[in-house]
Amino acid sequence: MLPDITRHIPALRRYALVLTRDPGQVEDLVQESLARALAGSRSWRPGSDLRAWLLSITHNTFVSGWRREQVARTGLELVADTLPPSSQPVLPDLRVEAKQVVERLLSLPDGMREILLLAVVEEMSYREIADMLNIPMGTVMSRLARARVALRSQMEGGPATPEERRAAFKLVE
Repeated sequence: MLPDITRHIPALRRYALVLTRDPGQVEDLVQESLARALAGSRSWRPGSDLRAWLLSITHNTFVSGWRREQVARTGLELVADTLPPSSQPVLPDLRVEAKQVVERLLSLPDGMREILLLAVVEEMSYREIADMLNIPMGTVMSRLARARVALRSQMEGGPATPEERRAAFKLVE
């Protein structure tokens, strides 16, 4: 029997948003992922990382849906909705900066964007990410480093030359 999975729903929503880039698809992906998790609950090993298992199911559900439907993914316009609720009003400058960071994050190639989210937001280890995505740990480290360089470069005005842009976005398989 699975432990309480509801505490992992916010992480699943964040990951689903990064995968789909469409706030309208987030709840559908999370719901489908949770349904698959419940249906396949016998495959979860007690004592293993439940969050990583659920994120892996979310990833596989997205990939399966993407392959099946070949849906064109759109840009994101929800920064205000993703900021944590606060009793103090959010400064307009902070909202604009957050929107710019999200837009630049979403412009990263899929592999880099996913790994950056899992490492930085979900605080997963390189090994957990590698196991979840079924890729070598060196690939995780490389993509994460390149994602950080690319995001930092975009925030500072972008790479100066086409060669620098290609190097920043090159993915190692």
